[in-house]
Parts: sequence; C-alpha cells; structure tokens
Amino acid sequence: MSFTIHGIGVSGGIAIGHAHLVSHSKLEVARYEIPVDQTAEECARFDLAVQAVHGELDQLRSSVPVGAPAEFAAFIDLHLMILNDSTLSAAPRTIIETERCNAEWALKIQTDELLQQFDAIEDSYLRERRADVIQVAQRVMKALSGQPGYMPPPSGDSNRNLVLVAHDLSPADVVLFKQHQFASFVTDLGGATSHTAIVARSLNIPCIVALHHARQLVRENEIIIVDGSQGVIIVDPDPQVLAEYQLRQREFGLERQKLRRLRDTPARTLDGTDIELYANIELPGDVALAVDSGATGIGLFRTEFLYLNRTDLPDEDEQFEAYRRVMEEMEGQPVTIRTYDLGADKQIDDIARLAPNPALGLRAIRLCLTEPKRFITQLRAMLRASRYGKMKILIPMLMNASEVDQALLLLEQAKRSLDDEGITYDRSIPVGGMVEIPAAALALGLLTKRLDFLSVGTNDLIQYLLAIDRTDDTVAHLYDPLHPAVLTLLAHIFTTAAKAKIPVAVCGEMAGDVTLTRLLLGLGLRQLSMHSAHLPEVKQRVLKTSLADSQPITRRMLRTTDPVKLRNLLDKLNG
Repeated sequence: MSFTIHGIGVSGGIAIGHAHLVSHSKLEVARYEIPVDQTAEECARFDLAVQAVHGELDQLRSSVPVGAPAEFAAFIDLHLMILNDSTLSAAPRTIIETERCNAEWALKIQTDELLQQFDAIEDSYLRERRADVIQVAQRVMKALSGQPGYMPPPSGDSNRNLVLVAHDLSPADVVLFKQHQFASFVTDLGGATSHTAIVARSLNIPCIVALHHARQLVRENEIIIVDGSQGVIIVDPDPQVLAEYQLRQREFGLERQKLRRLRDTPARTLDGTDIELYANIELPGDVALAVDSGATGIGLFRTEFLYLNRTDLPDEDEQFEAYRRVMEEMEGQPVTIRTYDLGADKQIDDIARLAPNPALGLRAIRLCLTEPKRFITQLRAMLRASRYGKMKILIPMLMNASEVDQALLLLEQAKRSLDDEGITYDRSIPVGGMVEIPAAALALGLLTKRLDFLSVGTNDLIQYLLAIDRTDDTVAHLYDPLHPAVLTLLAHIFTTAAKAKIPVAVCGEMAGDVTLTRLLLGLGLRQLSMHSAHLPEVKQRVLKTSLADSQPITRRMLRTTDPVKLRNLLDKLNG
C-alpha cells in the first residue's frame, strides 16, 4: 500500500530506488527468561549469529581492493580476532545456560564485563581497543535481531538504485557513503543545518531528515521516491505517480546539465562587480568535484573529517600529504584550510567526552588549545604543504583575544620547529578566524586587529544567536536566517570588516542557498563558499543580479521586523 512521510528536505532533487535499511544496534536490550528446555536452542541462536558475523567479516576481508592501505585489512583482522576469542564468542553461552536468559542479554552482560576490563588497562593503545569490542558486539547484536548489517553494500552500479533508510546517521557515517554511489538517504532524526545534513549536501544527492518513523514503516527493498525539494518520501508508489516522478527526475537532470555550461564563466553581476565563488570540502577527494563545478578556490577545508572513521589519529606526514594533494590539484588557486573542529557531533574515541551540551563545550579551538601537541602537529603539516600553492589557515569558533593570541603563539612554535629542521614554508601565510559566536561578532575588533581575514560560519552563528539546537528536529522550524537579529548582525560584520579593510567570506549554509544570494550581495558580501553542488545555481543567480537594484531592497529588509513583510521583500528581491 502506498503512503507518504513528510520530513525536512536537506538536499534537493528526486531519487527513485529500493529501500536499504541501515541500523545502529546499541547494547541496550531487555532481559527475558528462557525455559530450561529451550536454553540449548537459545545457545544455537547465538552461535548462528556469531557465524553470520564471521561470514560478514570474511566477505569484507576478501573485498579489500588491491593497493588499499594496509590498515583496511588489519582493521577487519582485528575484529575477526575479537569475534573468535572465547570471551565474546563462547562466554555468553555459559550465561544463557546458567541464568536462563535470552542471547541478547547474555551478550550485553559479557560485553559490559569486557569493557570494564579494558577501562582498567593502563596502556592507552590497548585501552582504545574497547571501541572495537563494542563494534563487534553490535554486529552480533544486529545478527541476533535479524536486522540488515550496518555496513553499506560494496560500491558499484547497483548502489545507484538504493535509498538508505536510517534512524540517524553521524557525519562520519555519511562520509563513508562518499565511496559508494547511493541514490539517496533518509533519516528519522536530524535538522536542516546539522553537520550530517551539510555533509549530505556535498554528496549532491536528494536527502531528507526528521521523518520520525521511516525506519519503522519502510520495509527492506520497497520502492521509494525521495523528493528532496519538497521534503517528502513516497513509499510503494502506484504506477501513475512513479511515472510522473520519473519525468520530473529527468527534467531535473537536464536543468543541472544546463547549469554546467556556466562552469568557466566568471561570476560577475550585471553591473560589473566580480564575486568570488569558492567550494567547501571535507576530504581531498572532493577537489575534483569542486573544480568541475567551476569553483575558483577552496573556501573551507573541514580537516576534522580526516580524523573520523578510523581507530587511530592521522600523523603529521599523513596530514601533510592530504593538504599537499589539495594544494596541487587546485593549481595555485586559493585554499583555506580550517584547523580541526572536533567535538559536538564530530567525535573521535581518543577525545570523546561526555558533556551536557557538546555544541557549547570543549570543541574546535578550545579543544586545540587543551591539546597543544596535537594542534602543533596539524599546524606543522599545514605549513609544510603551504609551499605547494596559495594557502590560508582558518581558526574555528574564536571568542576572545586570548584564544587568537594563543593560537598564533602555537603557530609560531610550529614555524620555529620547521626552521630548526630546515623545512621551507610560506612565511607570510595568512591566518583568519571563523565568526560563529555572537560575542566575537559583536566585539569584532578583537579579531580584525589580529587576523588577516574573516569567515562567517552562519550555521553556528544562527544556532547560538537564536538559542536553537540545529541537530534537533523538534525546534528546526525556529531556525531562521531571516530573523531581524541575524540580518542586523551580518550587516554589522560585513560593515566592520570593510572599515577595517579585512576580507570577509561566508562559508555557512546561507552561502549555498540561492534564495539568499542577492540578500548577501546586497549586504556587501563579495566572497561565498559552499558545497560544490550548489555552486552552478548560485553562479547563475549572481550573473542575473544587479547590485544597484538589490541594495535598496536589502536596506529595507534591515529596517523590517515583521516576518511576513521580510519574506515578501525577499520574494521581491529574487523577482
């Protein structure tokens, strides 16, 4: 039977494909008693689950491509070793027999005991292996519950017709999908400007979040239509609806092909003002799409994604190679590399900490300053790569002068260490700061006196200004880039930066929203950085924009406080 579910569209377009259910089984299960005469059967059920996971890992091991990093196979071998160990594969059977409990509960009890033992280990490397124990236990738990495995199917053309359906996905999960070619993914949780949604947009595929019950209602292999523009999925559509959306899908594809013709056209307004359109990237492999989309630079390289989906941390040489690759592939065009913004919803086991509100906690530059050795390692890698192109270093989440001064001091230490080793680098490398905390925006002089450029992170700036958790879909409707306070603060930032003669860019989601392009240009912005998928459409809007016509309407919007009137003025601005 056909039905629809409404959510929040975070990436436009239409996808049609078969559902593939993705699950994260947690070690939170109920206990129930097993009759004495059924314990042998329950033990057999546990054994079958272990065998199934063994088969999964064997298949993954055999599918590692030739030439892949050795860590790939080593990671799988480690999980096989944990699975084969009797403390995980046999001990739960004893618990089932002695406590007459279900296999899930026995696995949980045994895993909890193992994790306690790992916590008591003094050796940091061995202690970190607790995460691998959890992952293996979760695989067995999924097998016991009969859920499809979490690991996406092997990359290939068949994935083009798969729609991933999940309760929730982390930014790290979504980055994993870059090596596959799925048609789309949809989740029960999430907000339009969560980091997961942001990374999803970089994949340039239709995506919807905040569907609430899709993971429960959709069945494996059902046909799904994902309308990312309208924020709706249609499950098991009838033939007439399916044919209509197939037509829309073809039309959408043709429109994208037309926009590609603008790739080499300079982004210049009708009255002759040049606008810089840069791309945001998460990994070096994203550069090719940025160049193909016509980006004339990288405005934001989110380096924290180099730290995700791995059991260790990237060392200096690995980071250097990643940064050098980006610099070389951009062939002299500017590249802004942001120091890692870990914390909040982008955690790694090595630094994961429990916090009541991680978005306001130890993250970004705050975390960097508490881990100076790791921070200097990254700065050294950046400096070493700076000689291969035109690099800028960007520091996230600055709040006060002390943070800037400490960061610059550590950068000087990194420079001196390279000098001592006779390693060359760009000695005049520009250093900029992210404006994403209202306190920094209101006291902007603290940054303009110390830094070479500014980049406005509108996602966090709006989140903090309006007191809205952008990962919480229950308040997602309150996230409003047209709120008078947001517009006033942006105008203040652009005006202050212009008076200080310091370049300013916007690299948040507002930059890629074509409905806000003329508004930002009217406020005085001349540099926008966005995901490559949005760049052609934004360029088209720039080419059709007259600043002389836009600025008067923009000034009226700054004087307007009524939400309805603001929307009407925006519609007039976009004509």
